[in-house]
Amino acid sequence: MNYAELAIMLIQASALVMISPLIAGIIGKFKALMQNRVGASIFQPYRDLRKLIKKESVVSENASFLFRAIPLVCITSMLLLAAMTPFIYTGVLAPYADVIAMVYIFTMFRFAMVLGGLEGGSAFGGMGSSREAMMSVLIEPALLLSIMTLSAITGAGFNITDISSSIIGAGAFAISPALLLAGTSFVITMVAENTRVPFDNPDTHLELTMIHEGMLMEYSGRGLAMMEMASMLRLTIFMALLGTLFFPWGTAVTMAPLDLAVSVVVIIAKMLVIAFGIALLESTIAKMRVFRMPNMLTVSFALSLMAMISLYVL
Repeated sequence: MNYAELAIMLIQASALVMISPLIAGIIGKFKALMQNRVGASIFQPYRDLRKLIKKESVVSENASFLFRAIPLVCITSMLLLAAMTPFIYTGVLAPYADVIAMVYIFTMFRFAMVLGGLEGGSAFGGMGSSREAMMSVLIEPALLLSIMTLSAITGAGFNITDISSSIIGAGAFAISPALLLAGTSFVITMVAENTRVPFDNPDTHLELTMIHEGMLMEYSGRGLAMMEMASMLRLTIFMALLGTLFFPWGTAVTMAPLDLAVSVVVIIAKMLVIAFGIALLESTIAKMRVFRMPNMLTVSFALSLMAMISLYVL
């Protein structure tokens, strides 16, 4: 990796980190407009994080040293994924950007979140952690199988750079039933992984329905700020992966200034479209019951399995 590619990698990773609260704010603004409300400013998540950073952290007497370490694990894992995620230029960390490794880093983040909910010693934290563990059993197979379908389509292994470049090079010929089915499965997985509607409502704190918020009940101050920032960054990374892996057209494959400029415009449009889609989904669909979640996740796994089968049948 030369100095120019290293600079692009740092710029991309920094951009993902900086826009993550903005993406959350834009989704909230879209939802407010769809519900005939004014809503908060799109910059409100930045203000919330700043407020939390200034507050003192209160730790339960039942918590061990892991309780303080888990926010650091969560934010570090997401920063590592931000450095591995192609956002503007596909050549970032080309030898190391392995999608299977990225899936396991996502799993490490989820494991840390579950452990953090249990470490607090509260009943709500344990309830949120148990539900998250139940969902992860079905999320990971669907996510892995949809990515394996991309690898089989392109024959490029599990390297993000090779997969994106192969699909871009194939052009319209890359659009196939397998790609569409795998993309649909990935979208469902993205929504479930980030505990959005219909799996969870990120805007509520109802004890009997929450999953993500239940695991954060005992956190406060800087620890809560890091956990919230890591969750925002996780959603942004998933959105970037959706645009890079399944709809990579427009992403720069060279470091030519014109290609990079076009890629910036295209990725902004992609992120806005995906944010609008998430807001539309959350404004038109109600949260499902907890015991119906496995059915929806099974649909996601079935779609990814159908994508792999259709690749060879068709």
